[in-house]
Amino acid sequence: MPTMDLRGLSPAPVTAFTRDGEVDYPANARIAKWLAGMDGVKSLVILGHAGEGTFLTEEERLKLIRTYVEAVDGQVPIIAGITGEGTKVAAEEAMKCKSAGATGALVYPNHGWLRFGFQKGAPQDRYKAIWQESGLQCILFQYPDATKASYDLDTQLAIATQDGVVATKNGVRNMKRWYVEIPELKKANSNLQILSCHDEWLLPTMFDVDGLLVGYGNITPELLIDLIKAGKAQNYPEARRIFERLLPVTRAVYHRGSHMEGTVALKLGLVHRGVLDHATIREPLKNLGEKAEAEIFAAFDAAGIGRVEQLLAAE
Repeated sequence: MPTMDLRGLSPAPVTAFTRDGEVDYPANARIAKWLAGMDGVKSLVILGHAGEGTFLTEEERLKLIRTYVEAVDGQVPIIAGITGEGTKVAAEEAMKCKSAGATGALVYPNHGWLRFGFQKGAPQDRYKAIWQESGLQCILFQYPDATKASYDLDTQLAIATQDGVVATKNGVRNMKRWYVEIPELKKANSNLQILSCHDEWLLPTMFDVDGLLVGYGNITPELLIDLIKAGKAQNYPEARRIFERLLPVTRAVYHRGSHMEGTVALKLGLVHRGVLDHATIREPLKNLGEKAEAEIFAAFDAAGIGRVEQLLAAE
């Protein structure tokens, strides 16, 4: 199987629900077709934080993969978030995702590590087991420096040079580490694709990456594709212009009290763009309230980001 080409935008779509809280598979297929049809979108990464992946049952997760695979019809690979705690559990989860049609795995750390830290060698074994058992191409997921699940450089280098690891989604949110560690990863594996996931402030990382893997890709994919192009061209004035245009939306969606609120804000953004009819979420997420909704809608208006007319026309 050829290596996934992720050199562009990889949105991490939300999961659409019906008003009574069930997974809305037709609405999710609509999101998939809209995003996959854009030149510059390289993959769709589902079942992660933005997609409320850990809030879905196993049956729902696998059916959502099948829905996405059918909807994109080979245009882009579908990458599944792998979140199971134990190494064996994660490997079995990956096998089921592969059987449902996924091509890649965004490998989350064991979430117990967020609180307690990880033992040396355990992350490497997690990736190895997922690759060997499922054959899913793996993305190294680097968590924020503020967490105990953020991998030290030696651990990243060990994972990045393992068979089956094709990219890193880096969200370290510590530029001292970014500017030291990204060059070392490139040196260790020249084929490793570098993807930023710094949704709340993308500009500082845009000139060092092959692409973006972001929940932000749900709501303004057109502008993020242009931002990637500017970064690859080392065109700082153009990248800065796009960044400044996006800033009202960035602040309204991601400069909030909790990053988890961003998922709710993403859905409200999709409502404002006409992609979703409503912003139904699942517990433990909470609605943001009418004031926040008005702020988010106003931010899109301030950025000049309107409704998705071609999606509406297709219906």
